[in-house]
Amino acid sequence: MTIEKPTLYALSTCSHCKSTKKLLNDCNVEYNYVEVDDLEGDERKAIIEDIKVLNPRCSFPTIKINDIVIVGYKEKEIKKALGIE
Repeated sequence: MTIEKPTLYALSTCSHCKSTKKLLNDCNVEYNYVEVDDLEGDERKAIIEDIKVLNPRCSFPTIKINDIVIVGYKEKEIKKALGIE
């Protein structure tokens, strides 16, 4: 199974987002990382619209691994989606 590079949408101040980022780093996973609260203007609006497609509540962290969307820090689900467990 080929895994696309996951995308993590996060907030810079969110402890669950930091835990998710640490998990991906500890598992040596390359991923795209977007700190939504650091974006401004149209770029921020566009990213929020992208997140709402994946997660209508637009809560964080939101991580997309292939066609799987995981909302929140859920270590087992993230590892399973990555094929690590």
